[in-house]
Amino acid sequence: MPDNKKIIEEMQQVAEQMRLDDIEENPDIENEFFDCDCCGQYKCLAGSIQYGNYRLCNDCVLIAETSFALNKIKDIQELIDAMEDNKLENMCEFLKQEENRELN
Repeated sequence: MPDNKKIIEEMQQVAEQMRLDDIEENPDIENEFFDCDCCGQYKCLAGSIQYGNYRLCNDCVLIAETSFALNKIKDIQELIDAMEDNKLENMCEFLKQEENRELN
């Protein structure tokens, strides 16, 4: 069995390098954001990847690629499904914050 800790550390380095490469190619990308299709959070475009119909933030790319490397998932849909509850929680929290802003 491969060393899972080593795989995780390598994936962390790869994801961070992708983020840095995107910023080096296009410094303005640090000011560009999108709603991640996986976690539902408003995240920086740097280091994000399009998997089929889904765009994942750099944090979710790390989770996806690590999960692939550890054979925990076979396709991106499995991760999207697994993260659905987390995504809903994030959306509810965002709506609560918006409601509080409007009240104040």
